[in-house]
Amino acid sequence: MSEALDALTVNWEEEGELKVKELKKHVLSKGAWATLMFLYQEMDPKTKEYREPKISIRRYKKRGDVYLPQSKFNISSEAQGKEIARMIHEWYPSQA
Repeated sequence: MSEALDALTVNWEEEGELKVKELKKHVLSKGAWATLMFLYQEMDPKTKEYREPKISIRRYKKRGDVYLPQSKFNISSEAQGKEIARMIHEWYPSQA
C-alpha cells in the first residue's frame, strides 16, 4: 500500500474524543482511483459506548500525491452486509 493510501482513515475526533474508530482497512483497488473498505465503529453520544461495527466502502481520486474523497457507501448492519455478500455470490457463482 502506498504511503498516501496508508494515511487514509475513517477515524474522526471531535473535542479530543474519538467519535468514529477505525478497526480495519482493506484496499480493494489502487491507482488514480482507489477503493478502500473500512470496518469502523461510531460512538453513541448518550452512552459514550461504541456501537456495533459497520462497513464503509469509499472511492478516492488521486490528484498529485493526495487522494481526495469522491464517494462512499456505508453498510449499516450485519444483516445488510450478509445480504450484499449473498447477492455477490449469486451473481458471481464459482467457476469450478
